[in-house]
Amino acid sequence: MKLRPLADRVIVKRVESETKTASGIYIPDNAAEKPDQGEVLAVGPGKRNDKGEVAALTVKVGDRVLFGKYSGQTVKVDGDELLVMKEDDLFAVVESK
Repeated sequence: MKLRPLADRVIVKRVESETKTASGIYIPDNAAEKPDQGEVLAVGPGKRNDKGEVAALTVKVGDRVLFGKYSGQTVKVDGDELLVMKEDDLFAVVESK
């Protein structure tokens, strides 16, 4: 199944967090927090402004983004857990060095 988000929404897949701390301690799955990073899988066309023009989104497919722990709506598609959220719910794009 392929999803096409509407307006200023994006589809994000959470990126699994590390299960080992910097000191080498392993964190069990039930104690680990939900990751707050993900990869953008799809973006909508953008939001209409007051003039009726579509303002394009600033994120693109493949970007790694930061978001709040409880942001977005969780949906299951083909066994994958995805998040649908507005671009405003994203905090930042993670740039590679």
